[in-house]
Amino acid sequence: MIFRRSWLTVAVLALAVSSLPSVAASAAPHPSGTGWSVQRDADALRDTGVTGVAVRVETPRGTTEARSGVGDLVTRRPVPRDGYLRLGSTTKTFVATVVLQLVGEKRISLDRSVEELLPGVVSGAGNDGRTITVRDLLRHTSGLSDYIHDVFPDPGARTYFAQRWTAYEPEELVALAMRHEPAFPAGTGWEYSNTNYVLAGMIIQKVTGRTWEQQVHERILRPLGLRHTDTPGTDPFLPYPHAADYQQFAEDGPMVDTTIPYRPFDSGADGSMTGTARDLNRFYSALAGGRLLRPAELAAMRTMVPVPQDGGHPAGTRDGLGLFFTPLSCGGGYLGHGGSGFGYVVRAATTTDGRRTVTVSAHSRAGDARSAARQEDALRTLVDRALCRTP
Repeated sequence: MIFRRSWLTVAVLALAVSSLPSVAASAAPHPSGTGWSVQRDADALRDTGVTGVAVRVETPRGTTEARSGVGDLVTRRPVPRDGYLRLGSTTKTFVATVVLQLVGEKRISLDRSVEELLPGVVSGAGNDGRTITVRDLLRHTSGLSDYIHDVFPDPGARTYFAQRWTAYEPEELVALAMRHEPAFPAGTGWEYSNTNYVLAGMIIQKVTGRTWEQQVHERILRPLGLRHTDTPGTDPFLPYPHAADYQQFAEDGPMVDTTIPYRPFDSGADGSMTGTARDLNRFYSALAGGRLLRPAELAAMRTMVPVPQDGGHPAGTRDGLGLFFTPLSCGGGYLGHGGSGFGYVVRAATTTDGRRTVTVSAHSRAGDARSAARQEDALRTLVDRALCRTP
């Protein structure tokens, strides 16, 4: 369930378990009850080879945090408490929320075509903006090609270092995607594509006269007091404190520090935001609790389509408008979105009433498919238990 760049399925060198002590567990006695359960699951994720792990769970009873592994392989410093994170595709939920607020203000319709809003932008190679609606963009039923295949055509560390400072305008990224035929006619299938949200950002600017970044700040960050969340664009540096991110580009290959992002796909409306676990939990709790959208627009966001079984998501996952629904082992399900890039994975989730939230960050990705699968399983288990567990 890596929502961003799902084609790149593996991430960082698997380390020997003994070399990655549990920072939180070694720094203090084991907590009891819920705290120990979260710590145990954070350690289990670390034991799959992830260099550093941080977890923040918030419930009406209080907050539980866990850290495991190290925040830097050179200094061996601990994973920082509530450090800054790259949010990756979690950005999409913020963007979809802005679009739905505009829907509530009658400034846009979910059924309006992309061609009406951005004339001539979606065309060529069988792509037709007249058949694609705003709703199709937000729930990935447009069929449009994902531009990331064009900006990272030769996966490897050499490409990362050669191209990581390159920045594209949104129009350039969409033009790259338009060179490819759509995967299916709009509205007839589902396939995750970052191109959809590049277009959503462009639509926000066309409708409001202000950038999607400005709208996110004015409509979400400022009202909720999310002072540690930002839209840095092409600025490559995370504020301190933060953990280092590590990517293994090939099985048995070297560990590569990828804390500097790959700007060709880390600078737009599809995945450029940064923030903290505290802020993410507050955002998703407010969203699910009805504080950001009117009932009609929140219902539209939560009207979902099935995600195919081969889509890289747990069985029963459904996709709405910038928000996924995933079944819980204890019954019901949770809402959320994840993000990933070179060397990091972030997963943010909330119960459907917004009363229980969790954000998990893993600061490395494995270079072989088996290790990547183990890490994903451990991450899913952690989120499931955190939201199912009774305080």
